[in-house]
Amino acid sequence: MKFDVITLFPEIIENYCSASVIGRAFKQEIVSVNTVNPRDFSTDKHKKVDDTPYGGGAGMVLMCQPFYDAYDSVKKLENCASIIFTPQGKPFNQEMGKNLSTKDQIISICGHYEGYDERIRQIPGLIEVSIGDFVLTGGELAALCVIDAVTRLIPGGIGKEESAEEDSFSEDLLEYPHYTRPNDFRGMKVPDVLLSGNHQEIAKWRKKQAILRTQAKRPDLFEKFMQREHTKEEKAILKELNLWI
Repeated sequence: MKFDVITLFPEIIENYCSASVIGRAFKQEIVSVNTVNPRDFSTDKHKKVDDTPYGGGAGMVLMCQPFYDAYDSVKKLENCASIIFTPQGKPFNQEMGKNLSTKDQIISICGHYEGYDERIRQIPGLIEVSIGDFVLTGGELAALCVIDAVTRLIPGGIGKEESAEEDSFSEDLLEYPHYTRPNDFRGMKVPDVLLSGNHQEIAKWRKKQAILRTQAKRPDLFEKFMQREHTKEEKAILKELNLWI
């Protein structure tokens, strides 16, 4: 997977992508990241990329020319997705992450200041994406969320593929509780089943806890889980929990 990020602050992207599990994926060349700075394409002698808005108002607006030229400079693969981060975009979720993980390249455009000149949104093929109903200073954090989430879904991206398969949202469920040593901390004990060595019972307990946790904490997600087709194991657990009609 090739990530190309059009950003005024490339160091934010590069620093994050050099660290932790994601950093290992980049070092192993499972994924690669390239940053493109629109300032490098500005025709202004001061490398200016923004200007005051027509019609008046507070803030500065990002100019078309540097962003169009920066985007055009990226060599695009055939199986490519291009994203622009904006509050008006489609909410990013695990399903979108899975769809993006099938691409060979993701190009992300990060905004700043008061926003984009509306014509930047009209770059052909752009997908407008939002990571939540809140305002950020710039799109770099949003781009990193996509890079992180998608890398986890690429084979070899986080080392153990089963880790990604068991993540929250992977089955419309939150993840089950985790425990490690010691098995008794300040009177809080690890559930006996996890110490039993019975992997079948452990798997059943984990699924049950994932269902109960989702029902309690994310009723919207639980409703989605209940509406999908269930496995034989899930049906048995739902009946045991008096949740199966």
